This record gives sequence, structure tokens and C-alpha cells, in this order.
Amino acid sequence: MDRPHHDPLHPETLRSRVYEVWRTPISQILLISVVCFCCPGMYNAISGIGGSGQLDPTVAANATVALLAATAASALTLVPPVFDMLGPRACLLIGGWTYPLYSGALLCYNHTHNSAFVIASGAILGIGASFLWVAQGAIMVSYPLPDQKGRAIALFWVVFNLGGGIGSFISFALNFHSKSGTVTDGTYGAFMAIMFLGWILCVFVSPPHKVIRSDGTFAGPPPSGASSSITASIKREYQNFVTALTNWKILLLIPAFFCANFFYSYQQNTVNGATFTLRTRSINGAMYWIAQMVGGLVIGFLLDLKWLSRPKRAILGYVFVFVTGFVIWGGGLAFQRWENNIGKKQWLDFSDSRTFIGPFWLYFFYGAFDAFWQSYCYWMMASIAETPQTAAKFVGLYKTFQATGGAVAWRINALSYPALVQLTINWALLGGALLIAIPAVLSITPSPIVEDTTQDPSEGAPHGDDEPESKVV
Repeated sequence: MDRPHHDPLHPETLRSRVYEVWRTPISQILLISVVCFCCPGMYNAISGIGGSGQLDPTVAANATVALLAATAASALTLVPPVFDMLGPRACLLIGGWTYPLYSGALLCYNHTHNSAFVIASGAILGIGASFLWVAQGAIMVSYPLPDQKGRAIALFWVVFNLGGGIGSFISFALNFHSKSGTVTDGTYGAFMAIMFLGWILCVFVSPPHKVIRSDGTFAGPPPSGASSSITASIKREYQNFVTALTNWKILLLIPAFFCANFFYSYQQNTVNGATFTLRTRSINGAMYWIAQMVGGLVIGFLLDLKWLSRPKRAILGYVFVFVTGFVIWGGGLAFQRWENNIGKKQWLDFSDSRTFIGPFWLYFFYGAFDAFWQSYCYWMMASIAETPQTAAKFVGLYKTFQATGGAVAWRINALSYPALVQLTINWALLGGALLIAIPAVLSITPSPIVEDTTQDPSEGAPHGDDEPESKVV
């Protein structure tokens, strides 16, 4: 009678093993990475073309301003109470459907030129994106053990940006012979289908109290439940907001959060959108996101070096971001001066390989730097907050200021400020944010896991300062 329970091919045994694997942090991070591959990854592919594939980039820029303003308003005030009561799966389901809606609005604009619908769908997407990104960030930075968070961030960044890369190659294939300057209906239709698939996959996300780490601890407590008092939830989230803003480490990181999407408008609309032909913009967009995959792997490797303590890894990551940032943006200054002297618009094609290669590599490294910057921000948050609820609070704060900065930048872009002015603003803000963050970087403490592993295994269970590791969840 016991044979079915020990037979590895028995359906019950297989189901149990699949369920056990599914409940691991790495499986859940892989799943949320695929969801983001399908939803924001495809959105990034559209945006990366420049002007969301439209001849007039102003409509897309204004829609992006609406998106980011809505995200800034909801990421810290609306989403955390829902996350606290219902968990990450509900947040992902609430937010996921807004991505195909936005793609559909762009498809509609191709035929009706209804800019109001595009801008309204951008605002709706802003609210939906805040639900998706807060849930994603909480899963990514809190489900893994402390010394596995760099590789978790790298895994997410690779899979997520693979979406933007593949989406851009889809656009390139569908628009290879296009002379109109706008993408085809089939491009938007393909993006909508992939986005819907990502939304459906959200159903399979596991809540933190069902995710078991390699040390036997759970990733977090269960959600408080929908029965919780709305008034109590609002009061609790207000307290969380105050706590977040009174954490001096987070305060010093806010300028870095503000800059996390600030450079997108300049890079996508002013560099890619204004300089290259449509099909070349699609190639550049693909390589931008592939560069982010490479950048995520590099920074993730540096931030998980086992022979360095967590404080030293914090300093190493900071120095790496600082040096690469100034080198890449210095190259951007040289490009912008050259491009201004040329004085043409949407003229550079990949077929002109001799002229194309330099601007191409600059745009590639712009993508890599985005991965360096955002991955380091996430790693810093992960080093400060260990539980999903605390992580959701910090990610909400991150997304609020990230979206605020992005909205300001896209508005600057929509107002057609000179390209050199936009570059100068970006570089100055990035440099200032890095300087302000120095005390927070130097305050990072050793990982509790490192302290635990220094114990002699023969000593038995941890005690004293080591014991709280099992209570972090």
C-alpha cells in the first residue's frame, strides 16, 4: 500500500515534487521574471523604438508623463495596503491587464489619432504598473537568503530584459521594409498577445508564507487578509510611510531612486528616436535591453562575491557604478556634440556601418548602465529590508521617486529642451545622487548568513545573535 508514495513516477509523488520546487525562492523569482518579460518587457520594447513607434513622439511622451505621475501617486499610498492584505498574487493580477490595454491604445491611435485615449491608458497603466512593480520588487529582494540576493537580481534582470530585446527584434522584423516612420498594426498586436500571456501567468505566483528557503525558513508571513479593517490598514501604511522616510539610509538613497528612470526620455527619444531610422531604432532597442542583461549579470556577480563581506561588496558596487557612469556619460557628451553638428533627424541607418558603430556602442552601454544603477538600488534596499512587507514598503518608496523623476524627465523631453541640456541635467543628477548616497553605502552591515556560516557545524543550533536569522521572515 505504501508503494505509490515511494514510486518516483507516481502522480502524487511527481505532484508533490513539482510543488516543492515551485515553492522555492528561485522558482518564484524565475516566474515573476517571466511575467515581467511579457508585460513591462514588451512595454520597454515599444518605448525603446522611440516615441512608442509613432512619428510624433509627443503623444507617447505625454502618455508616459501620465503613466509615471499615476505610478508616483499610487506606489506608496495605494499598493502597500493591498499587498499587506492580499499578497503579491493579487497585486500582479490587478496590475497586469493594464499593459495590453496601453498597447491596444497605441494600435487605436494608428487609425484614429485619438491622443486622449493613449494618455488615459498611460495613466491607467501607471496605476497597474505600481501594483506589478511593488509586488515584483518585494518578491525579488525578500524571498532569497541575504547572500543570494545579488544573483536573484541578476536572474530577474536577464529574463526581464530578454523581453525587451526579443520584443525589439519582433518590431525590427515586422518593420524592416517600413518607410512610414510608425510601426505596423501587427507589431502592436504581437505585443498585446504576449502581454496577455504574462497577465495569465500571475495566477501561479505563490505567497511568501508558502515559499520555503534553502535553510528551511519561510519567505514571509501570510497576508493579513481582506477582512482587515481599511482604517487600520491606512493607519498602518501611514506609519510605514513615516518609518521609511525617517530611515536615514533610505533618505540618502532617494536621489538615486529619483534618477533610476530619469535618463530614459533622453536616451530613447532624443538619442535613439531622433538620430536613427525606424528599423535601426528597433535594433538599438533590442541591444539596449540585451545590454541590460549583460549589465545585470555583471553587477549581480560583483554584489554576491563570497570572499567579500557585505560592507565591502557595497563599496565595490558603488565604485563600479561611479566609474562606469562617468565614462559612459562622458562618451555621451562627445556623441551629443557630434550629433548637434550633424544637424539631421532620423538619418543614421545600420547599413552605414562606419558611422553607425560608435553611436551604437554608446547606446548599448547606456543600457548596461541602467542595469548597474537599478540593480545596485535594489541590492541596497535588500540589504536594509529583509521581510516581504518591509521590502514592499521600500520598493513602493523607490517606485514613487523613480516615477516622479521619470515624469519630470519626460515632461522636459516633451517640452523639447535642447539635447545637450537634457544630457547635462541627467549627468549632474546622477553624479549628485552618487555623492549623497555615500554614507548609506558605508553603513551596510555584515550579512547574518555570513555570521551563521562561520559557526562550527558541531556546535549545533545557532544561539545568541545568530538566532534571529530564523525570525527574519
